[in-house]
Amino acid sequence: MPSYIQTTPEEQLLETTRACVELHSKKELLEKFKRASAEKKPLTIKVGFDPSRPDLHLGHTLLLMRMRRFQQFGHKVVFLIGDFTAMIGDPSGKNLTRPALSRDEVSANAETYKKQVFKILDPQQTEVRFNSEWLDALGTEGLVRLASHYSVARMLERDDFKQRFREGRTITLHEFLYPLLQAYDSVVLKADVELGSTDQIFNLLVGRHLMRDHGLVPQVVMTGPILEGIDAHMEEGRLVGDKMSKSLGNYVGIDEPPEQIFGKLMSISDELMWRYFELLSSKNTQELSALKQATLLGEKNPKDAKIELALEMTQRFCGHEAAQKAAEAFERRFSRKEINAESFACKELRLEGVATCSLAKILAQTQLADSASQARRLLEQGGVRVNHNKVSNAKAELEAGEYLIQVGKLKGLRLKLLP
Repeated sequence: MPSYIQTTPEEQLLETTRACVELHSKKELLEKFKRASAEKKPLTIKVGFDPSRPDLHLGHTLLLMRMRRFQQFGHKVVFLIGDFTAMIGDPSGKNLTRPALSRDEVSANAETYKKQVFKILDPQQTEVRFNSEWLDALGTEGLVRLASHYSVARMLERDDFKQRFREGRTITLHEFLYPLLQAYDSVVLKADVELGSTDQIFNLLVGRHLMRDHGLVPQVVMTGPILEGIDAHMEEGRLVGDKMSKSLGNYVGIDEPPEQIFGKLMSISDELMWRYFELLSSKNTQELSALKQATLLGEKNPKDAKIELALEMTQRFCGHEAAQKAAEAFERRFSRKEINAESFACKELRLEGVATCSLAKILAQTQLADSASQARRLLEQGGVRVNHNKVSNAKAELEAGEYLIQVGKLKGLRLKLLP
């Protein structure tokens, strides 16, 4: 079995399951690693991607990094583009059906995906497949036979279906087909492991059921966490914040300029830094433990640890030279206390039917201040600028529009205030 890292099945289990949310089951996965090692045959790791969102940010790369860890141990990843199932629309984790896509839309998005994912995945150990290869050929008879493997009662156990049924809202029959078709992908590929996000757990488990029905060893199912955005912070001893999202402006896009990627990551809190290290870094568990211990003992400055994270992420998506230049540019700005507005997160807020909103309230809502009272003090002390102009009126209001808000020398936000 090819492998970049010669290691034991137990060590593979430790690294591939790092920070996973659900695992069905740990015992089965260890047995598969042992079998692969004994037979010198790589496991097949299936991961399905919905090509409805062609632009990726760090939150999307959580899954890609777990795929990459499997590849580092010599296993084969099947990057499955759900071009057929995308035309159905998946309501997983939603209260309403996700809009279906046309063939042309799916194809265009899939090409964009393929260009981006190989910034992380090894192309030599990645097999790109489209599920239309076998689902187009399934036909009416095949679809009816497939539907006979699962009951309506079992389908209604899925949380989103259950809630909509209880509330008397529409569930169309074609939505029941989505989990079955996704499960049939696993049958065709003879997947050993399927990875996904937490809102996909029902669909992934249907895959285990369908593989058993077809006389196959069921796949191991593993789901990962959701990544918090760069504005997440500690509150009462725990990390709180919205998930990373372009619409919320708290994201790091993998196609962004290197200085922007580096600067955004240097703006995160120390607590969030360790979360990002655990979920995103290529460092193994022992390396991360040593780095954190050295920082906690004062042997390493937290800023230097954060630079390591920012460098690793920027290099991953932009290359070594670009990452070094971004680090040098950041250090020049930091040492001269210069500000780079491009590195600031974007945020959208709504006025909710009123003409204006208190600037102090905005500072508190966006975590540029710990509270509205602290925001008012910052304003009175002249520590706040809006569009480069100092604002010292604690009662200042903003109307709908786009603003660059700066607090102090290095903290800020690009704000869209919507009507």
